[in-house]
Amino acid sequence: MKELSIRALSGAIYVLLLIASLYNQHALTILLYVFGMLSLAEFSKLINLKSFIQYLIFILLYGGFWYSCITNDTIKGSDEAIQILLVITIFVNLILIKDLFTTKQIPLFQSKRFIVTTFYITSGFIFMLLIANYQNTFTPLLLLGGFILIWVNDSAAYLVGKNFGRQKLFPRISPKKTVEGFLGGLFFACISSYFISVYTETLGFTSWLILAIIISALGTLGDLIESKFKRQAGVKDSGVIMPGHGGLLDRLDSIIFAAPFVYLFLRILSYVS
Repeated sequence: MKELSIRALSGAIYVLLLIASLYNQHALTILLYVFGMLSLAEFSKLINLKSFIQYLIFILLYGGFWYSCITNDTIKGSDEAIQILLVITIFVNLILIKDLFTTKQIPLFQSKRFIVTTFYITSGFIFMLLIANYQNTFTPLLLLGGFILIWVNDSAAYLVGKNFGRQKLFPRISPKKTVEGFLGGLFFACISSYFISVYTETLGFTSWLILAIIISALGTLGDLIESKFKRQAGVKDSGVIMPGHGGLLDRLDSIIFAAPFVYLFLRILSYVS
């Protein structure tokens, strides 16, 4: 009972911090920066990367794209830089998906460690920032909608999997995840997309429904990829910063991985609408 109370309290603080920051652009920028640095530290420990270079890269890239947001994209070439980062990030994420399914261990030679810290962790937070400042306008409800879809998917997947799960989804990496749990999470995320579209008044229901599918599928893959990194490191959690939950990366792995794909969908949507 005490452990459950501690877990609930740390989870509530995390959610309240995130929601409170949505009322101010600078507060959200700072919170994502802090979350990003902490997640990067946890991930660097997982892959045994003892360097300061990945932190310097995070500061420079995050700061550069943040500046382009607050100056309404007046920096020459900033949109091209976003597109280049998006292409590289998605390519790296696709490689991580390939590694998840085709290798017993994700190869972690030195250059790949810097690649994944830059285009997996750092890029994930940059695209969260860009989603919250979509089309040079502070649009925090877009990011909040993404987080809600993650939370609904994770909670429903856990409850459905625990009560009805029979077929293992990926037993080699995450023995507790089931196909039934995944489908349950996807179903309830799709249901919640209707309410998100109504109450946030950001995108139409069809767009949020597609985002629910993208976030549920890719968020699950992001969780599995982080689980594989943890198995290789021989640890249960990425850290201890959130009592009862583990590390901050354990709570953000899904949205970190899904964020670039969400941003890609928003870019495509802006072109076709």
